[in-house]
Amino acid sequence: MRRLNELFTLFFNNLFPILLAAAIGFGLAKWLNINPRALSQVVFYIFSPILVFKILINSQLSNQDILRTVVIAILLMVCIGSLTLLIGGVLRFNRKIMAAVLITVLFMNAGNYGLPLTNFAFGEQALAFASIFFVVNAVFTNTLGIVIASSGSMSILNAIKGLVKFPAIYALILGILFLRFGWKLPSGLDRTVNLLSNAAIPSMLILLGMQLVNIRLDGHIKPLIVTSSMRLLAAPALAYGFTRLFGMSGPAYQAVVLEAAMPVAVLTTILATEFDTEPSFVTTSVLITTLLSPLTLTPLLAFLGA
Repeated sequence: MRRLNELFTLFFNNLFPILLAAAIGFGLAKWLNINPRALSQVVFYIFSPILVFKILINSQLSNQDILRTVVIAILLMVCIGSLTLLIGGVLRFNRKIMAAVLITVLFMNAGNYGLPLTNFAFGEQALAFASIFFVVNAVFTNTLGIVIASSGSMSILNAIKGLVKFPAIYALILGILFLRFGWKLPSGLDRTVNLLSNAAIPSMLILLGMQLVNIRLDGHIKPLIVTSSMRLLAAPALAYGFTRLFGMSGPAYQAVVLEAAMPVAVLTTILATEFDTEPSFVTTSVLITTLLSPLTLTPLLAFLGA
């Protein structure tokens, strides 16, 4: 009973605020029939990059910390992708379903869900590592994700060109430069950055709920089981192994493992719809993994020492 009480406390203190804020966004979008695209663009172009920049310049991360986080994020993607391809081959998934399963397994909701949860559970130092993980995942979502979803119909060069429009990359580079050279913002700019970055996480949570309005419960059972188990169970297990291998501990270890355990990214529904890559299955995967995530994340938070 005591253990159950501890898990409930973890859930209520860390996951419940996120789910409640998302539910408010969901209710608002449903009630007023709001299109989430406008808020999505504000988060994408303003709040998210400024949050990444602020987190980095206020952190104590070394070049080694940043490099290890990037390497683990990439290794995780390679391993989980290879394992998914192997399982898909054994289960004889057709080409479209395989592409759909891959994008749902590889790309997690590291921003709207992962950053707030990391902040609530482990604080700003862990949030700095989580932001690096988020940027790496977002870069691959906007390049590799497009290539996979289009099943090869778009060139890798065109996908990479899309990165020019991704502002969080510039925020990451600028933040690393500020860290490297010890630069400081003038007071007026610093207050502007703080003001806008404080709006990022609440906006992400409202946006998460708004984006779930258009998701429908429909999809293939076997691929759905593969996606859910790989995304919510196998990915954090692999991330844990990599953090041990690279000697990560404390906030870095907590952030990387927690980010790896996030449900499927809502952005994958856009990729699937745009390239007709089993959109009904992909939207179902987002919904199911999001609904199941409290059951896997609550014990994970306990394991990580929240």
